[in-house]
Amino acid sequence: MRIAIDTLGGDNAPDAIVKGCIEGLECLSASDSLVLVGDDDVTRTILRAHDCDDPRIVLHHAPDKIEMDESPVVAVRTKTKSSLVQAVIISSAHRVADPCDVVISAGNTGACVSAATMHMRRLPGVHRPGIACAIPTPNGPVVVCDVGANPEPRDTHLAQYAVMAEAYARNVVGIKHPRVAQLNIGAEEAKGTGMVKAVRAMLHSIDEINYVGYVEGRELFDGTVDVVVTDGFVGNTMLKLAEGLAKSLFKAIALEVFEADPDLAMRLQPVVESLMKKNDYHEYGGAPLLGVNGACMISHGSSEARTIKAAIHMAREYVKAGVNDAIVHRVAEIDERAARAKDNGVMP
Repeated sequence: MRIAIDTLGGDNAPDAIVKGCIEGLECLSASDSLVLVGDDDVTRTILRAHDCDDPRIVLHHAPDKIEMDESPVVAVRTKTKSSLVQAVIISSAHRVADPCDVVISAGNTGACVSAATMHMRRLPGVHRPGIACAIPTPNGPVVVCDVGANPEPRDTHLAQYAVMAEAYARNVVGIKHPRVAQLNIGAEEAKGTGMVKAVRAMLHSIDEINYVGYVEGRELFDGTVDVVVTDGFVGNTMLKLAEGLAKSLFKAIALEVFEADPDLAMRLQPVVESLMKKNDYHEYGGAPLLGVNGACMISHGSSEARTIKAAIHMAREYVKAGVNDAIVHRVAEIDERAARAKDNGVMP
């Protein structure tokens, strides 16, 4: 397997990204390789500093960088030699004869989505790609889609996010029969915007997924659902709120316990550290962009070396799971059934 990595993307690039690639070598087999896309001279300097000359690391020169505050579409169209765009291009079957199997970037999320959509194109039948994130909870992971690719979706986009995220939950997260819900301001059917209600009607008509209705934000961690569908604006806001809240709570608990009983705090330290690790986004690497005709993993902008190492491991598992084939098959099933219903004069 060949994994392309944007070494110039992210707040801590390129040092943390390249270091993460070095650490990630232990996740690879002898036949795998990492294609580091960025400034070759800078990358070589970092590799030498870490005394790394592993033949599984290959360099692809692309010294230009898309900044985090640049307009995604404009940057992708004008900075074709940037590390992010080049990493996507060499992972696109539409652009190169022997593409990498997956691309990883911690850079500008919007630019990553735009580049993947433009150069990888979409899977057959998919309207808009969406980012799926598996959020850890005490009752197991909950897959949320979308968390940032599409802030203003149509109802058809959200319905497909449910289908794609359900396939991801089954094939990668390992949930046999995912319970799919919509994020809403209440569980009652009468609540929600017109679009939320339209999506509800669509999902009720899809026999292929186990749709259980609405779920409130506070119920995400209760273990009542496995897949949650929402728009990219709400999903991204919710994800960052959860990250910040978890970090703040752990700090507050540790401080309170230490002040009350320093000896107890020392004894509980391994437990607290274990819980923090389970809820640390750095341990999960990245989130897949579902719906593109390829494999694209988007990592957090503040990714550290350990984040990239985790992303490399996750990327390999994602590709091996065959999620794209599962999505194409499920979307085709639904479209075919809808077409038959239309031909028979029945509303799908």
